[in-house]
Amino acid sequence: MKHKGIICGIMAAVCYGTNPFGALPLYEEGVNTSSVLFYRFSMAVLMLAAMMLIERKSFRIRATDLKTIASLGLLFAASSITYYQSFRFMDAGIASTLLFVYPVMVAVIMAAFFGEKVRATTVTAIILALSGIGLLYRGDMGVSLSTTGIILVMVSSLTYAAYIVVVNQSSIRMSSLKLTFYVLLICMSALLAYSFTSPSLYLMLPPSPRAWFFACWLGLMPTILPLVLMTIAVHEVGATPTAIMGALEPLTAVAIGVMVFGESLTLRLVAGIVLILSAVLLIVLGKHLVAGLPRREHFHLHAIGHAITAIVRNRGRK
Repeated sequence: MKHKGIICGIMAAVCYGTNPFGALPLYEEGVNTSSVLFYRFSMAVLMLAAMMLIERKSFRIRATDLKTIASLGLLFAASSITYYQSFRFMDAGIASTLLFVYPVMVAVIMAAFFGEKVRATTVTAIILALSGIGLLYRGDMGVSLSTTGIILVMVSSLTYAAYIVVVNQSSIRMSSLKLTFYVLLICMSALLAYSFTSPSLYLMLPPSPRAWFFACWLGLMPTILPLVLMTIAVHEVGATPTAIMGALEPLTAVAIGVMVFGESLTLRLVAGIVLILSAVLLIVLGKHLVAGLPRREHFHLHAIGHAITAIVRNRGRK
């Protein structure tokens, strides 16, 4: 059964890393960011609703959970908007790698605001992550990455880290499928509202069959499939091995960017990627090696369903 979990964990990470493969072709056809994300989440919401109907799950939620769900939806919407906007300012593979510093941010937030002990592994991981970001920012031949792109990805990473902390600290109890459905529904609604903030962000229909294909792709491949596969992986092999396999996410995005979209990959950028991935693995493995994996460390997973699945499943055991 562990082989099944490993395969599902790898497939989940690879699927989530295909975000650029769906987003960039839509950008090429002139679709704006708000429309790309709206179609990604609307497709995902429809698929999740169908899954809940097939499994005959109740759509009922407690009024006391609405505030938490709304917070999660807004945080994830902010993270998604800034992440997808960063694709317009830098290579998607680099943006995906920079986004991957969020486990380090989670560790810092937990230490700063929730009294979690700061270990040597956390400090080392922060140094490694900052060094990696520095290498990515100052590329070869002295050419820097876009400062705007860097800021967008860091905001995306920070809001996603906050999202995970909120999930971790909340008392919400419901199935991962239902929670993900409502979080994405709020996220979709937020994106609809966001589209009215500027004339350039108005929602547009996909202009071609090819664009419709990639809109459906975003709803299925980097959204629904990682949720389902990660649930299986966490159940079969545990949260820590699953989180380690999540390192394939940015590597997949880098590979797609280089092979499909002709993005550049230099020795300096590779070194920066290695440093950032090392920092994340140190965060994930460090506490596990020191004191075993506490319940609340299940938040080191790498997509919306990843954190939800691990935490809700763990809370159900209490």
